[in-house]
Amino acid sequence: MKVLFIVGTRPEAIKMAPVIRSLVSHPGFKVRVCSTGQHRELLAGAFAELGVKPDLDLRVMRRDQEPGETLARLLGLLDGVVASERPGLVLVQGDTTSALAGALAAFHRKVPVGHVEAGLRTFDHSQPFPEEINRVLTDRVAVLHFAPTPAAVKNLLAEGVDRRRVFMTGNTVVDSLKWALARGGGFQDAALRRLPKDGRLVVVTLHRHESFGPPMEAACRGILKACESLPDLTWVYPEHPNPRARSARRFLRHPRIKVCGSLGYLDFVRLVRRAEFLVTDSGGAQEEAACLGKRVLVAREKTERPEIIPGWGVLVGSDPEKIAAGARAFAGGKRSPAPAAARMFGDGRAAEKIREAILRWRHER
Repeated sequence: MKVLFIVGTRPEAIKMAPVIRSLVSHPGFKVRVCSTGQHRELLAGAFAELGVKPDLDLRVMRRDQEPGETLARLLGLLDGVVASERPGLVLVQGDTTSALAGALAAFHRKVPVGHVEAGLRTFDHSQPFPEEINRVLTDRVAVLHFAPTPAAVKNLLAEGVDRRRVFMTGNTVVDSLKWALARGGGFQDAALRRLPKDGRLVVVTLHRHESFGPPMEAACRGILKACESLPDLTWVYPEHPNPRARSARRFLRHPRIKVCGSLGYLDFVRLVRRAEFLVTDSGGAQEEAACLGKRVLVAREKTERPEIIPGWGVLVGSDPEKIAAGARAFAGGKRSPAPAAARMFGDGRAAEKIREAILRWRHER
């Protein structure tokens, strides 16, 4: 069976890599990987680290391109890819514009779609934007739904998805974390190697579309307020390459706030392992932090990962006072072990379960 993977961003690459490796290792599959280049700078580095070599590279992004423009260009490009590759199944992951475009392109060519990380919901079309609509529409198109948690399964069934086509696999983020932790080693990034060897660290990531502008400025004020009141903490902010996300640099000016370039996957995992806690608006970072036994201040009003609330995460939005208070609470608390958190997202065998579900589906057909 020929399976076409469509991958556009670094988080997709991280979560798809275990599935790609699992299918490549099985004689029943011929695997093709299409990189859309939605996050080109980050995606190329992630593929290299993860040992995945794309067969096709669409290079879709243009400077200051809006999500609607990206979707329109991708639909045209991916229609040609699906038509020429003629796969038996297209696999997409998560909630990106690339995932939605891949699902729609396959649907128009009457090719079945499998959705990795199906069923996540905030039930608010504006948060996150445009990701909530992307994943809802992708699930409407998909015929195979690989849900990461019981809550995701419940969401899909409530929307009328056929129970026979919903598979509770766990989240492939755990598979990739196990892979990364097995590699060991120290920081590759020079800025990270200059961090205090025994210092207490906090990791900050802010990059979502709805965070741009006043929300990001407010979140940065909260981080500065927390930094002033917690003198024994060093704050590390790896910049996202999106020019609008880089605006945070102007506000995060303090001797104990270290701004560095975007990090490779392995360096980011090593950094989170050292951290006391995270401040983030990222969905994947919420999962990675919890699985590594770290608590999270979620700089969003809503999360599609309810499993981490309230035990591992606190929703603080962009409110400076909530961010500062949450940081003080986390800095003074005790760390909890990672295994209990990791079980929320599976046992690290999600890719294997996805492969077996595809094999059973193919046999039934």
